Amino acid sequence: MSRRSLVLASASPARLRLLRSAGFDPTVLVSGVVEDGLDGLDTGAAVLALAERKADAVAAAVSAGGVSGALVVGCDSLLDVDGVAVGKPGSPAAATRHWHAVRGRAATLLTGHCVIDTPTGGRATGVAATTVRFGRPTDGQIAAYVASGEPLTVAGGFTLDGRAAPFVDGVDGDPGNVIGISLPLLRALLERLGVDITDLWA
Repeated sequence: MSRRSLVLASASPARLRLLRSAGFDPTVLVSGVVEDGLDGLDTGAAVLALAERKADAVAAAVSAGGVSGALVVGCDSLLDVDGVAVGKPGSPAAATRHWHAVRGRAATLLTGHCVIDTPTGGRATGVAATTVRFGRPTDGQIAAYVASGEPLTVAGGFTLDGRAAPFVDGVDGDPGNVIGISLPLLRALLERLGVDITDLWA
């Protein structure tokens, strides 16, 4: 049997680092899909829809390029705060407001996952949820964190593996999901497609 290849449909360096540290060497193809048109969807449905869009776009490109045996993984994350989906703040003012709102509170980080087996067209999808317990950074610490630029380009305006780590008291659930991809869920989705995750180790 020819070796299967793993394709990550994401530009996230955190997702790539997590996969590499777990023994994989995925090819990265950025989908370039537009992340809009999600009005009326709850946070879980929104992240799943975005993950499927990304995986579908990259799977089509992979198939058109004649790559054989590829398994495409698409992911997207949002932070659910009291039923409101929070993506990338995009501006220092938005990031500052967000941190003032969540400090000392808990919110849920949801990541949609979509795996497509390009030779068969089979797909498996799921959403992983992890509760994040935010600490109480001071106003000055929030200002310094926002000034670093890190929160502007990550879902929920924070990272678990970066400068925000000291301001997260803990998580309940899969920490990898907060970083960007749930490896236990990935294993389960691959199993649905008849693929053993260990066969994808580099």
